[in-house]
Amino acid sequence: MKLLFYAAKVYDKKSFEPVNESFPDIEIEYIEPELDALTAELAHGYDGVCAFVSADVGAETLEVLHKCDVKYVLMRCAGFNNVDTEKAKELGIIVKRVPGYSPESVAELAMGLALAVNRRLYKAYNKVRENDYTLKGLRGVNFFEKTAGIVGTGKIGAAMARICRGFGMKVIAYDVYQNDSLKDFVEYVSFDELLERSDLISLHCPLMDNTYHLINIETIKKMKDDVILVNTSRGALVDTNGLIEGIRLNKFLGVGLDVYEEETGNVYEDRSDEIMEHSVTARLLSFPNVLITSHQGFYTKEALEAIAETTLQNMLDAKAGVVNGNDVT
Repeated sequence: MKLLFYAAKVYDKKSFEPVNESFPDIEIEYIEPELDALTAELAHGYDGVCAFVSADVGAETLEVLHKCDVKYVLMRCAGFNNVDTEKAKELGIIVKRVPGYSPESVAELAMGLALAVNRRLYKAYNKVRENDYTLKGLRGVNFFEKTAGIVGTGKIGAAMARICRGFGMKVIAYDVYQNDSLKDFVEYVSFDELLERSDLISLHCPLMDNTYHLINIETIKKMKDDVILVNTSRGALVDTNGLIEGIRLNKFLGVGLDVYEEETGNVYEDRSDEIMEHSVTARLLSFPNVLITSHQGFYTKEALEAIAETTLQNMLDAKAGVVNGNDVT
């Protein structure tokens, strides 16, 4: 079986190649271009393609892959909002993903972002490097005995809830499907109540029609003043223009984002020599209480190994017709 690995980075090869030794039936070719309707032409002669959350796996791309006789699309990530699932079903292309590679890797980054914006660690670091040892602009708040609001309590949200509990926080949550394993310490509430009560709000839900711009200026106005907002899930859960308006209204003590709406052209690319004139991301970065990282929640040794293992097993299962719980189509 031949697998074409799109948007391959050095760390992708380092994590996949050792695992690939345990899957001798799969031959992987790594290429730098991202998967889209144009580069899909490169998949002639391959049984499957491996793509990331930044790929364009829309209808046009899937049509080209189908003409190339590609049978499997293996997403090496949890999210699949960039995949036209209906078109894939129509074409008979099996799409699988990696829903649970390492929940702790993302949850730990989420708490790291919350701590960093709370205590202005990025600002403190730069001040000391310039021999400025004053405390101006660095005051935070204790998380102990504050209320953490977790939106989405799947594996990652559950891991974040446990971390918040370890900090001595009261944990409330909102999810359409409640997680029974958390009910000994998590109180499930309505979304509006979560907004009103939380000192820290952390987003851990998928991007769907009913979660698109879940955080907007109207929901922001329902939040406490000096709330901390963290998003490590999907950028479009947050309406960026609404977020900017909320920041200007002084609603937030801090905002930590590992994902953001404008990230598609930025993820894992070096754009340091470019002037991003119309970038809302640049506008966000102008605020002293905002910290943005580059979609690195998955980027731990353990998570990369789990992603490689699950992705390659998904390909074997797809060929065998096995439904393993990782199926998108």
